[in-house]
Amino acid sequence: MSPSSDTNYAKSFGFESVAAVVIFAILYMPLLGWFVRQSVARPTYVTIVRVTAFIIRAVLSGSDSVGHNLNLLIGDEIHFGVGFAGLLYSSYTLVLDRMLLSDSSKPTGAITRLIVNRIFRVAMIAAVALGIADPPDSQHRCLPRPTILQAYQTLRVVRAESGAYRRGNESWGVKHGGYILCAISLLLLIREAFATATSSDAAKQNSEHFWYPLTALPEILAVALYATPGLVPPRSELPT
Repeated sequence: MSPSSDTNYAKSFGFESVAAVVIFAILYMPLLGWFVRQSVARPTYVTIVRVTAFIIRAVLSGSDSVGHNLNLLIGDEIHFGVGFAGLLYSSYTLVLDRMLLSDSSKPTGAITRLIVNRIFRVAMIAAVALGIADPPDSQHRCLPRPTILQAYQTLRVVRAESGAYRRGNESWGVKHGGYILCAISLLLLIREAFATATSSDAAKQNSEHFWYPLTALPEILAVALYATPGLVPPRSELPT
């Protein structure tokens, strides 16, 4: 199959609304600026991948000639898959950082945490590699388990932080970080549950009536919550 032909692959794949994708790209812009600014001082991993993916999707949706380019469509799917994997990894890393800061999580279970963390990272590497080699179906087979593991670790952090001493001058993200992490986990689970449930039905999975509220919206809400002031601890506060 040639990269460009008489087939409009973007339309066949379900890309229709230009307005919706442009709105999401615009909404990501201030979040991108925040992450770029914070990445100097804080261990964040969410990057320009999300904005790039939406810009490519907007071009594919709005241009009939570009919509015939199969390689660009595949590249867009890779960007979306890698972007979600990056968001999931960032969320998991944030959970681990907050777990390290929790007095009740140290030092018991260190070996168990190390094993679980290794398993998570191997699963993420496999998901990204397969997502690049065979987007997007392979990622739907690899990412559910890491997503569930991230949610489980989040519940452990919430339990560990529930009895921690709180100072009156703490930021909102520090005080309510556990609940914010739970909300992020729930959004990631919703996104991945939809992707897994529709993995055998490409038409439903790519339908914009479902894709925007069940894939794009949970992701951007999770990114927005991730940017809550005080939620991500500075590197200087993390144990060495």
